Amino acid sequence: MANIKSQKKRNIQNEKRRVRNVAVRSELKTRIKGATTAAETGADDAAEKLVLAQKRLGKSAALGVVHKNQAARRTSRLMKAANRAQADS
Repeated sequence: MANIKSQKKRNIQNEKRRVRNVAVRSELKTRIKGATTAAETGADDAAEKLVLAQKRLGKSAALGVVHKNQAARRTSRLMKAANRAQADS
């Protein structure tokens, strides 16, 4: 454990951020998985789930949880998969 007051504060801040980041990443995975499965199965709410996944990706990039390029790449791949699934059906 740190002895310096500023380092103690930094440790508390880091823990708060870590907990938030874990929650955001978990939700992000859930949203992406939901959007991909909905697109593959051709569900009625596939477009809605896709929008929610894109929104969450953008938000997590804005928060700094994931890199903005990673968010853009994942959004692009998600859209490609959704378009491919829509073209097939």
